[in-house]
Amino acid sequence: MYIFAVGSKRILLFVVFLAFAPAIAAQSAANSAVTVSPAVKNAAAEPFAVGENLTYEAKWSKSLLRGIDVADLNFKIIKAPDGGGNRLLFQGEAISKGTLMKIARFSFLQKIDSTVDASNFRILHTIRRDEQKDRIRDGEAQFDYKSNRVVYREIDPNNPERAPRTITSPLETATHDLLSAVYFLRRQPLAVGKDFELSVSDSGVVYQIPVKVVAREQLKTVLGKVWTLRIEPEVFGDRRLVPGEGKMIIWFTDDARHLPVRSQIQADIGKIEIKLKQAEGLVAAK
Repeated sequence: MYIFAVGSKRILLFVVFLAFAPAIAAQSAANSAVTVSPAVKNAAAEPFAVGENLTYEAKWSKSLLRGIDVADLNFKIIKAPDGGGNRLLFQGEAISKGTLMKIARFSFLQKIDSTVDASNFRILHTIRRDEQKDRIRDGEAQFDYKSNRVVYREIDPNNPERAPRTITSPLETATHDLLSAVYFLRRQPLAVGKDFELSVSDSGVVYQIPVKVVAREQLKTVLGKVWTLRIEPEVFGDRRLVPGEGKMIIWFTDDARHLPVRSQIQADIGKIEIKLKQAEGLVAAK
């Protein structure tokens, strides 16, 4: 199962694209798993607001093993402790659970804190915690748009005498990390047939990720039946976020918020399905 751990690391981090919200406000208010905060009912332009808290579950299938619990995921938005009201802090966490831990005796914790400049919505600072059983890595990325570079520094807290791993890469355009890319996508005017490219940095390396909007489909979800846009980011392949062959699909609600209600990832390690469990503090649908 070590192969699963290595192969799924970037996949499990990248599923932060899964930020869920309702397509119909009345439908949301009636659903106990989904709540609209009174504090953000009148939020105007943005598809999300401070106080949003989203929880998901991930299941893994391969061959005769189907629907194996892999992880719980949680994503929330708070005000950044510094930078005044011009910065937002996005926090993401993936924690292993269930059958995977019992069968493989493998556990993991992935945490990302992303500080974003709200005025132009580009990433400023990333802090990451990566735990895989006894292996722990703490990483920090600083994005300097004056010198057009990102500097990533990673340490092993279990071995403080080990020299930090440092990677520096040039920044050619507005860039996102794995978590801020979620919210950037939510702000885009998505439509069937549209395609564009994201600049995403992970561990100090910058990747260009093509994204295509391929279809409009109706799905049954915890929110009820909703119309969605099927999005396919090309995260697998040579010089991509995830080496090797595979496919990722995300279904965003076809409304002003463009929020995913489901994701499916197919790779050599098997298939991962991610679905909404609970959502709190959502901006009301228009």
